[in-house]
Amino acid sequence: MTFHATVLTLYPEMFPGPLGVSIAGRALREALWRMEAVQIRDFATDRHRSVDDTPAGGGAGMVMRADVLARALDSVDPGRPVLAMTPRGATLTQARVRALAGGPGAVILCGRFEGMDERLFEARGIEQVSIGDYILSGGEMAALTLLDACIRLIPGVMGAPSSGMDESFETGLLEYPQYTRPAEWEGRTIPEVLRSGDHAKIEAWRRARAESDTRSRRPDLWERHDGARVQSPSGARRRNED
Repeated sequence: MTFHATVLTLYPEMFPGPLGVSIAGRALREALWRMEAVQIRDFATDRHRSVDDTPAGGGAGMVMRADVLARALDSVDPGRPVLAMTPRGATLTQARVRALAGGPGAVILCGRFEGMDERLFEARGIEQVSIGDYILSGGEMAALTLLDACIRLIPGVMGAPSSGMDESFETGLLEYPQYTRPAEWEGRTIPEVLRSGDHAKIEAWRRARAESDTRSRRPDLWERHDGARVQSPSGARRRNED
């Protein structure tokens, strides 16, 4: 089964974009995944190829029309998750990325303007996804981010099967810091333990740094990780005696 991505957008020329180079581009050329970008305007019915209209109830900007978007969505092959990139969506997680990467692919709808008519989501069962608490000009950059995260997890895309397993978020923690040669640079040296050859000590150091960095930089992640860690097999939390 080849991962198949279909992106519905007003700017199909943005794809594959950066996904056409580096490991994603090589995987695309090797047919480990495939994609097409669909021009939403092709499904407008007026001579101006209109895809938007003024917001109901008044307000600034324009809203993408449900009827045009639905025709575009209905034109693509079914059987894949349908996602809309929008700041109103649930935040994308590594767990969701891994689930998508292990599936048949995705149909991704890229919003523009003030957003999309809410009735579209209700009528088509679309999963609304956000890549963070900030605003972009449109959903295309978010779609590229989502696809890059998925593509690198497709078997055969990265060199070693375990390449992605120790990275940030895979274990619920940020990844430990990395070092490489030279051993000393501008008076700063690689931690001695990493040059010791003692794999047990290296693993313990990496685990400790991952935990301390997550605790200080991402307390939200640490809270979830710590909560999961103290969960008993029956599902009841043990009492914290501190």
